[in-house]
Amino acid sequence: MTATAPHPRLTKTPEDGHPPHGPRLPLRVLPLIPAIVLLLLFLAGPIAYCVSIAFTDLQLTGQAEESFVGFDNFTRAFGDEAFLNAVWLTLVFTVLSSLIGQNTLGLALAALMQRASKPVRTLTGGIVVTAWVLPEVVAGFLLYAFFRREGTLNAILDWLHLPSQNWLFTLPILAVSFANVWRGTAFSMLVYSAALNEIPQEITEAAEVDGAGGLRRMWHITLPMIRRSIGTNLMLNTLQTLSVFGLIWVMTRGGPGGRSQTLPLFMYEQAFQNSLIGYGTAVALLLLLVGSLFSLVYLRLLRTEV
Repeated sequence: MTATAPHPRLTKTPEDGHPPHGPRLPLRVLPLIPAIVLLLLFLAGPIAYCVSIAFTDLQLTGQAEESFVGFDNFTRAFGDEAFLNAVWLTLVFTVLSSLIGQNTLGLALAALMQRASKPVRTLTGGIVVTAWVLPEVVAGFLLYAFFRREGTLNAILDWLHLPSQNWLFTLPILAVSFANVWRGTAFSMLVYSAALNEIPQEITEAAEVDGAGGLRRMWHITLPMIRRSIGTNLMLNTLQTLSVFGLIWVMTRGGPGGRSQTLPLFMYEQAFQNSLIGYGTAVALLLLLVGSLFSLVYLRLLRTEV
């Protein structure tokens, strides 16, 4: 009997251009396994543990074991005037120091430095970046010395024969907002400097030839062309501002009377001073929710094409 050769379509060789699919998928996934393990261990794991704690009455001291309380911590938060005050002050602090302060001042500095001489750019950039790289606690002490009753600001006002006051007592949320602007403007300035350098010079020159002034060029040309950079900067600044703790703690500790107590300080007070870990963790999740809502808005803006 003669052996029949196999049908050519029933055999596959590596030369066919269709290699077997079996070993390919594991080989592609294999390099991602360490990153996935690290994310599960140090990110997803702690978040899941915090979520579970938020639904218990866990306390730091004086408790044998915790029990499940459902949504009681969240219900308690929305019925707590101190929590609602912290939410309001967090929004005020974020809008004043991030959305308005850092964003606007950073854009203004970036635009002015484009037209300034090199020594002026170097000096201004060095001063602004120095404030940014200072540790948060050091920056807090510097601004505390600036705003306190016997501080630098009142000394300047006295020298100008203007009325002075205890700024950390009368206007604490404005004082800490200014401190956050002073410390964080450098990031916005660097982002907008890079974005402005990407605008073709021919477009700006053509607008100048057409008679467009500086404000019209900024509104109709510059801002639309750097819109994606604005959205990215606002998102990163907002998330950073929502988590500011050390700066406010050093300057006012959330006082006086809770008038500068943002959500991070309220969360710390409940969890570590009042020993209510479950309640403090629930507040932390609500803060995470606020940050997520801001992020969704900015990501929506970033998807819009220029």
